[in-house]
Amino acid sequence: MESYPLPARTLVEQLSAAAAATPERAIAFQGAPGANSHLAALGYCPDCLPLPCFSFEDAIEAVREGRAHRAIIPIENSLHGRVADMHFLLPESGLSIIDEYFLPIHHQLMAPDDSPVSEVLSHVQALGQCRHYLREHAIRPIAYADTAGAAAMVAANREPGIGAVAPALAAELYGLHILARDIEDSHDNMTRFVVLAREEVLPDHSKPVMTTFLFEVKNIPAALYKAMGGFATNGVNMTKLESYQRGASFSATEFYADIEGMPGDPAVDRALEELRFHTKWVRILGSYVQARPRTMP
Repeated sequence: MESYPLPARTLVEQLSAAAAATPERAIAFQGAPGANSHLAALGYCPDCLPLPCFSFEDAIEAVREGRAHRAIIPIENSLHGRVADMHFLLPESGLSIIDEYFLPIHHQLMAPDDSPVSEVLSHVQALGQCRHYLREHAIRPIAYADTAGAAAMVAANREPGIGAVAPALAAELYGLHILARDIEDSHDNMTRFVVLAREEVLPDHSKPVMTTFLFEVKNIPAALYKAMGGFATNGVNMTKLESYQRGASFSATEFYADIEGMPGDPAVDRALEELRFHTKWVRILGSYVQARPRTMP
């Protein structure tokens, strides 16, 4: 909490107290109040009590300790790909993925008053996503730890000519004026969030379901090809497959995957059985109802 600017620390104290009083309604998120993750929590569950946490680890720990019923964590962005460290944090968390949520990302130019700005603070990705607008208006970008924190800093300092690029919620929370709306270069930017809980939740099987899992292939030729064969032969649609390295040996590759369907479906069970035969281990992170359809009609 002490790492946030003062206006954000005040809100963190208020939101944390409300969540502590009713933890069964609390959803932990990473970032200062007004961040996109804050918006995601409210969009996913409008009557929740958002609990701001300084890091992803803090948000996960809040759920593990029972200070929040759930956590909402960004896992991938349509422009920038996977969110760093999520592939390591999710399996180590001991939590299950019970849902997903998609948030359109929009950036607003804000300042303490309606005067023009010559410099703006924001997260480096947000600044990069607004580079055309900033260049056209001769506004100098300055990297900051996060978008909402940048808005809180601008509100605290109130320096002439200094603004922030952040979600509209941040302007509302910190009393800033929005000088220009939706200044992002790409208006179809989207972030996918996963919702984590201590206990698995059986999804409604009458709706399209996703399953997320991790696995490590054996260090032999064509290991991945053989491991994937069961999904093709059983007609299971794999919507995502990403590789990543753990440690510094570069000798073992782990994979993150999303498939349509869930354990208990005969085709999925057969595919997973074949996967296990060709891998060192498989870890299911959760099955949940699709927030957006993957298979096009």
